[in-house]
Amino acid sequence: LLPPPVSRAELLKGVAGAHGLLCLLSDKIDTEVLDAAGPNLKVISTLSVGFDHMAMDEIKKRGVRVGYTPDVLTDATAELTVALLLATARRLPEGVVEVINGGWSTWKPLWLCGYGLSGSTVGVIGLGRIGMAIARRLKPFGVKKLLYSGRTDKSYAAEVEGEYVPLDTLVSESDFVVVSCALTPDTQGLCNKQFFCKMKNTAVFINTSRGAVVNQEDLYRALSSGQIACAGLDVTTPEPLPTDHPLLTLKNCVVLPHIGSATYSTRGIMAELSANNLLAGLQGTDMPSELKF
Repeated sequence: LLPPPVSRAELLKGVAGAHGLLCLLSDKIDTEVLDAAGPNLKVISTLSVGFDHMAMDEIKKRGVRVGYTPDVLTDATAELTVALLLATARRLPEGVVEVINGGWSTWKPLWLCGYGLSGSTVGVIGLGRIGMAIARRLKPFGVKKLLYSGRTDKSYAAEVEGEYVPLDTLVSESDFVVVSCALTPDTQGLCNKQFFCKMKNTAVFINTSRGAVVNQEDLYRALSSGQIACAGLDVTTPEPLPTDHPLLTLKNCVVLPHIGSATYSTRGIMAELSANNLLAGLQGTDMPSELKF
């Protein structure tokens, strides 16, 4: 087994006087860590595409460069999103449980029926690199209409016949709502009671972006009341999600342990890119992937 990530205490102790820091998404790089590192710190390299675990304003103020790993995990995350969507919509985890527990008996017409993509309307919130990769993979399933929302219209959406619409239109018209946006002050808690109330009661909700984009209490109420059909999550707040969390009591909610980029090849490429970002930062040369802010 691989060793677990370092503890907070180890991080604070180990970073003292360091010129470079290689961190994970689970490491909170805040003012306390930066103060513990001291003025020698020149570069932070994170083994992730997301950077909401870092105090970016404070890092910028101190003139510390930041490397991250965009692009390399796009395909893996898109594949996982499609897998999660299909597993949720077609009730695969429920089916596995029925087989194991002896619930599989004679054939019944409506037993374990779910929702299919053919002829459906799919809405993607955030048509960036990953959102576009998801759209490319979903279109061949016979999706009738693909809607997307975000800050701007995307010219490349023409490839998937994507239609740029206001968020309210996307939420109310989509049979599948896929969240693939960055976590920002604008998207924090975006998927709340008002959001879910606008969705169809046959709609499927999927989030593989960041847990904080969703108000989980509102999602629980929407799922348990039948306001929406089902939900699949690869990200939650907090992570890991406590085993007694209400969402885990619902048959119509599939929760995965944040494994969007978890393929052997992707993690290997991420590790190599993170190391090269760190080395370039220490040498004062161009990073392969530097975060500009």
